This record gives sequence, structure tokens and C-alpha cells, in this order.
Amino acid sequence: MEAIYEYAWLIPVLPLLGAMLVGLGLISINQVTNRLRQLNAVLIISLMGAAMGLSFALLWSQIQGHPTYLRTLEWAAAGNFHLRMGYTIDHLTALMLVIVTTVAFLVMVYTDGYMAHDPGYVRFYAYLSLFGSSMLGLVVSPNLVQIYIFWELVGMCSYLLVGFWYDRKSAADACQKAFVTNRVGDFGLLLGILGLFWATGSFDFHIMGDRLAQLVQSGTISNFLAVLFAILVFLGPVAKSAQFPLHVWLPDAMEGPTPISALIHAATMVAAGVFLVARMYPVFEHVPAAMNVIAFTGAFTAFLGATIAITQNDIKKGLAYSTISQLGYMVMAMGVGAYSAGLFHLMTHAYFKAMLFLGSGSVIHGMEGVVGHDPALAQDMRLMGKLRKYMPITAITFLIGCLAISGMPPFAGFWSKDEILGKAFAANPFLWIVGWLTAGITAFYMFRMYFMTFEGKFRGTDEKIKDKLKKAATIILELEAEEPAPNFGPGAMKHGELAATGDHHGSHGHHSDSPHESPWTMTLPLVVLAVPSILIGLVGTPFANYFEEFIYSPNETLAEVLEKAAEFEPTEFYIMAGASVGISLIGITLASLMYLQRKIDPAAIAAKIKPLYELSLNKWYFDDIYHRVFVLGLRRLARQVMEVDFRVVDGAVNLTGFFTLVSGEGLKYLENGRVQFYALIVFGAVLGLVIVFGIT
Repeated sequence: MEAIYEYAWLIPVLPLLGAMLVGLGLISINQVTNRLRQLNAVLIISLMGAAMGLSFALLWSQIQGHPTYLRTLEWAAAGNFHLRMGYTIDHLTALMLVIVTTVAFLVMVYTDGYMAHDPGYVRFYAYLSLFGSSMLGLVVSPNLVQIYIFWELVGMCSYLLVGFWYDRKSAADACQKAFVTNRVGDFGLLLGILGLFWATGSFDFHIMGDRLAQLVQSGTISNFLAVLFAILVFLGPVAKSAQFPLHVWLPDAMEGPTPISALIHAATMVAAGVFLVARMYPVFEHVPAAMNVIAFTGAFTAFLGATIAITQNDIKKGLAYSTISQLGYMVMAMGVGAYSAGLFHLMTHAYFKAMLFLGSGSVIHGMEGVVGHDPALAQDMRLMGKLRKYMPITAITFLIGCLAISGMPPFAGFWSKDEILGKAFAANPFLWIVGWLTAGITAFYMFRMYFMTFEGKFRGTDEKIKDKLKKAATIILELEAEEPAPNFGPGAMKHGELAATGDHHGSHGHHSDSPHESPWTMTLPLVVLAVPSILIGLVGTPFANYFEEFIYSPNETLAEVLEKAAEFEPTEFYIMAGASVGISLIGITLASLMYLQRKIDPAAIAAKIKPLYELSLNKWYFDDIYHRVFVLGLRRLARQVMEVDFRVVDGAVNLTGFFTLVSGEGLKYLENGRVQFYALIVFGAVLGLVIVFGIT
């Protein structure tokens, strides 16, 4: 068994090897590599499969009681400073390795069907493999410095994948938005890391936590500094896990292909933020003010994401705001000290959200045959309906995902979400109220999505709706084209100049009057993911919480966990569970009355609460505010800086050059080579000095 740990470093290296081999092939022998597309896909999927096998072996070993394994080597040294790199395998690492590798493996299988006709098929697989490798490297990192290195690699890969169809302006803008927004959080994280190292002299999680608590207790550093460092570190997860106020990048990240949407939202990028909060828990738990900030940030984000999701018509963006909301639950759990509950929801959410995103991709794939490869039409739920008849496997798995995320027993989401709500109630009833209301809104918007997509009548051939949506899309494009763009020189590209070319997603043809079920490479991952979406929650029931016995807070012992489990009150559980299921049923009923039975007109409701409807439809105006304050504000600042550069800096340089030119031109006439002339100049200079000094 020990040999598995000695070779655990292969888990992130195997996908990296696949990305390197395929990437080198694309650079050196591009045409040959692209012709061997299936072979490249098999190579990358196989390497991720091998990493998945090793991950399951490590998880089983940790379940059997193997102690934490740490292997490091000295990376850099200067005086008393020693920086070590390596890998660590503990309960949290083993769990995250399995989550990341299983979801990544299934997404890669799914990609073969979804990207079958895309000219960037092989490049996409290389990016996927590099993305998976970066996340796995982050998971096994034993200290904050190594985590930060892989943290940035994950961000770089998200930039490449969100902007995969970079010849579409919307995709190019989305990847830049994701990159810039994450830089804000990452800068805060870097400052927090440096501050904690200055205070504690270590990058190790447990050492930092213990020393920080001692320093605050002894008065060596102020409580304010401890809170500041903890919140700066938390800024990293705020950006990566799309928490308020840095949540705006995640919905736009839907411009990338659907497989990467599933991977980002389920197991990699957004999971990295919650994972870091869990890793830094030994630091956060000693700073109560920071824990409160984390809890309330998560609660507000959960409510914010849910209230925006209820008015989304783009199926992928609806799921994106759902992810923001669910991540809010996880962060809130961490903030109230429900360490295992937050990680439990991270695990269950990874599986059912991956299934939901892949299901949306299957829907889009089926719709493209009817409405063409225009995202504005293929992803709009107003053109869907009755897809259960045409896509039964996709419909059943999507329904399972809706039931799981809505917290219906015995599906996975019920057990994890209910545990978070129970811990939130014990810590702060206000947080429970926010989470409870969010649970009802979640059930409403998810079943709104299901009923609009899979029930009712099929609207994909309704030309009136198509024309209306095309006109709306045209108006948006015209407004974007009118927006002034910075021009930093004669070669600068005009705003809106990019167009989709050379990509099958840029065409608008259709060849069918009804959708079709996706190929087996796309439906098989859906069926596989449906199994944990139904059953995996059973490992964390309050009657026998095996998950909490395996994953528990670093400040607790297994004996304490078992002692708490023995104090389980069934009556309290039934009351809390009944309340959460009850409000979810209310949400499902409302969605049914409005979008299935049509007994309530959604438009009439929207008209009665128009300000609230507009608030939700416009995403609480955060995008508009950020655009005006930061985008347009920074452009104005850039123009002013450019003006200063042109008039002051360039002016000074040009004046210096002009003075040098004139003085040189004048002095050249003094260099005539005649000794008498030079003697006259010397005599004149001496005479001038005599006169000056004689007068003084």
C-alpha cells in the first residue's frame, strides 16, 4: 500500500504529460496531429483514467486508516529560509482527487461527442488535460506557495478554455473578464500569504494557524492585522468561487464550450476556492471576525445567485447563477464552522451540477439541428419544450439533477444542503432564514428550467419566437457596437470587429424539424453521473454519517466527532428537514402552475412586481455598475495617462533630442581643424575668466 503513496505524484503528472505530448504535436506537426484526433483523445482520456484509478486507490487507503503522507524536497533556501515543494495525501486530498478525476474523465468522454465536428477538437483536449493537471496539482500541494502556483495555472487554463472560440467577440470578452476579475482576488490572496508569512514565518497551514493564534493571544500582533490577513486570503476564494462582489465573471464564462462549463462549475476552478478555505481552516477558525465575513458573504451570494437565476432564459446562464448560489451555501457552511457539511455539499454538487451542465450541452446539441448553431437560439429555453419526447435519456438525467439540487429526499443534495441549514440554524438563525428562502427559490428556478425545456409543446419551429429573439440579439449587438472603445494607435482594432469564422459554431444552418437524442459518448456520462447524484448523499445521512467520520475539521478529533454523532436528535432533524423540503415543494408547485399547467401567467406576475423583476433580469445591475465604474472609468483614465505620456513624457524626450540636434549642429562649425582658431577660442576663454574674476 505504501508504494501507491510513493507514486501519488503521477496523478497530476499523467494529465500534464498528455497535454504536453498533444501540445507539442500541435506545434510541430499540426496537420498530422489533427488528423489523428481520435488517437489523441484516447491518449488523454486514458491518462486521466489512470490518474482516476490511482486516486480511488488512495481514497480507499485513507478510508482504511492510512496516516497522512507527506513527501517534500528543498526547493529554495536563503539563510534561515527554506522553501519545500512536494505533495501531501490526507483525507481532504484523497476526496478531492477522486472528485476532480472522475468528473474530468467523464467530461473528456462527453467531449468526443460534443466537439466531434469542431476544428479545434484536439486543441480542446490538450487544454482540458492541462486544466485537470493544474487542479490536481493544487489539491496535492502541501503549502501555500505551491497552492498559489497551481492556483494561477488554473486561472490561465480557464482563460484559454473560456475563450476557446476566440474568434467570437463575446468569448474573447468573457475570457478577459474572467482573467481580470480573478486577478483582483489573486492579488488579495498574494498579499494575505505574504502577510501571514511575515507574521508566522511559515507557509504551512497548521503552523500558520497555531502561531497566529499565539501571536494574537500574546498581543504580539493586533487582532486587526489577523483579521486583515485572513480576509485578504479569503479574497482568492471570493474570486475563484464567484462570491459577491467578484461573482460577475462566472455567467459570462458560459461562452466556452459546454464540457468546460461543466468542468469549471463542478470540479475544478470554482471548487478550488472552497478547497482553499478548507485548507486554510486552521487559520480562519482562530479569527472569528473573518469567519463571520465568510459566512455572511456566502449567505448573500447564495440568495443573490438564486434571485437572478429565476429570470434567465439562457439554459447555461441559468445553471451558472445556480452554481454561484450553491457555492454560497458551501462558503456559508465554512463560515459557521460546518467544515464537513461544506465539503459534503461540494462533493454532491460536483456530481449533480456536472450532470446538469452536460445535460444542457446535450439539449443544445439536439436543438442545433433545428435552429442552427446560433447560441442565441440554441440555448434559449423559450424555443425549447417537449424535449422529453425526443431526448428521453437527457430528460430523465436532467430531472434527477433538478431533484438533487432542489433538496428532495433521498437525492444527494437533500442530505448535504440540509446539514448546512441545520448547522447554520445552530450558529445564526438569520443565516438559516436566508438559506431556507434560497432553497425554495432554487427549487422554483430549476423546475422552471425543466418544464420550459422538456415539457409542454415544442417551440423550436415557431418563426415568431425566432424572429423576436433574433431582433433582441441584433439590438444588443448594435448597442455594443455603438459603445466607444479605446484606440491606442492607428493599428488598433475597432470594437465589434471580430466575427465568428472558421468554426462550425459560427454557422446558422439547420437540417431537421425536431431535436434528436445525443450520441452514446454524451449520454453515457449523464447516466453514470446520475448514480452518485441519487446515491452518494447516503454516505452522509445524520443516522450514520460516514462522511463526517472521514472528513472532519482539523481542530477536532475522531472521538469528538463520534461523540457529537451519538447526540443526534431525530426530532430536530425531522423538523429542519421538513421545513427545507416543504419550501422546496412550494417552489416546485409554483413552477408547475406557471410553466407546466399554465394556470398562472408569469408575465402578469412580472408586471405586478416590475421593479423586482427588472432587478433580477438586470442581474441586480452589478454588471452595469462595474462596466460604468471600472471599464469606462479605466478607459478614461487610460486616455488621460496617454495624453500625459504624449504631451509631457514624449515632449520632454523630444525636447532633449531637439536640443541635442541644435547644439550639435552649432558646435560642428567650431570643429574646423585650424590650430589658430582653437588658440583664439582658448585665448577668448582665458580672457573671459580673467575679466570675470577680476571684476569679482
